[in-house]
Amino acid sequence: MKLDKVVAERPTKTIYRDGDKAIKLFVEGYSKSDILNEALNQARVEETGLNIPKVIEVTRVEGRWAIVSEFIEGNTLAELMEQNPGKQDEYLELFVDLQMDVFSRKAPLLNKLQDKMHRKIRETKLDATTRYDLHTRLQGMPVHDKVCHGDFNPSNIIVTNDGTPFILDWSHATQGNASADVARTYLLFSLAGNREFADKYMNMFCVKSDTAKQYIQKWLPIVAASQSVKGKAEEREFLLSWVHVVDYE
Repeated sequence: MKLDKVVAERPTKTIYRDGDKAIKLFVEGYSKSDILNEALNQARVEETGLNIPKVIEVTRVEGRWAIVSEFIEGNTLAELMEQNPGKQDEYLELFVDLQMDVFSRKAPLLNKLQDKMHRKIRETKLDATTRYDLHTRLQGMPVHDKVCHGDFNPSNIIVTNDGTPFILDWSHATQGNASADVARTYLLFSLAGNREFADKYMNMFCVKSDTAKQYIQKWLPIVAASQSVKGKAEEREFLLSWVHVVDYE
């Protein structure tokens, strides 16, 4: 296994390419259960028939855990959007269509989104009154069983040279209400400083899926709270401003 070609670096992992394999090597001490859960998520989503890299093995490299998957060669949708600003609407349409395809699939053994959200709300440093309100809101939301990616953004989509899109990074995958996943994508675009693009995304999704915008907006405080526990100080203030929005205008 060669670790001489770095594809991407993150605070907790480095991704290498070794021929037709991608090796995601985690830092020493990274949670074994989280790594095994990520590989299991990916394997379960593979079975839905979506275009995703297939898991080859979970292994140890010099005392550190690694997930080995197929390497998908191409450009991320984020790169294509940046390189071809005139085609942004076309790429956004592809993005929304892919997300709707994800939502059309079922993977009954994935963890439940609502359970994960309740856990994340408990992990926040919000006061008890706010946490109670968020738990109550979440409890009142419709429970579905659609595949939800959990971090659906253009940098997690690779488009191959023949135009085939593949969806990467299934570590946060759950089954649940699709509108929660749409709300998270909307917040991710907003966190990146592109509120106008976030609004365009939500409008396009609502039209294509015949979903009421107000329905997705009801998820924003819940999803913002769950996102705030990731520990990024620069994002926390922005996210907490959404948590306290009782009725989105």
